[in-house]
Amino acid sequence: MENFDPIAFSREWASAWNRRDVEAVLEHFDDDALFTSPVARKIGFAEDGVVRGKAALRRYWQSALDNNPGLHFQVTAVFAGVDAIAIRFTTQEGTDRIEFLKFRDGLVIEGHGTFAAS
Repeated sequence: MENFDPIAFSREWASAWNRRDVEAVLEHFDDDALFTSPVARKIGFAEDGVVRGKAALRRYWQSALDNNPGLHFQVTAVFAGVDAIAIRFTTQEGTDRIEFLKFRDGLVIEGHGTFAAS
């Protein structure tokens, strides 16, 4: 991930979500990307919590936006790894979350939405 700025990416990622621009989020994802989230399981989108492929991600995230008109993310920290970043953020409800994204050839191939354990 040469010349990749994880902080700039994270700011744009949050900005795209806050604009409710699913296509801007998806432009960074590989067509075959895999994404896991307990929310996908909770709302019945994916029984195993795994969303497979960009087309399914589009449907999942658009549905989430349609059901959450007040959505707003505030990035609180960014962690960089080898071909991966973790974005720590809070939601409009004050929920602390981390999104882990793994990259290949400049695109996200795997993502994991995580929540604080209670």
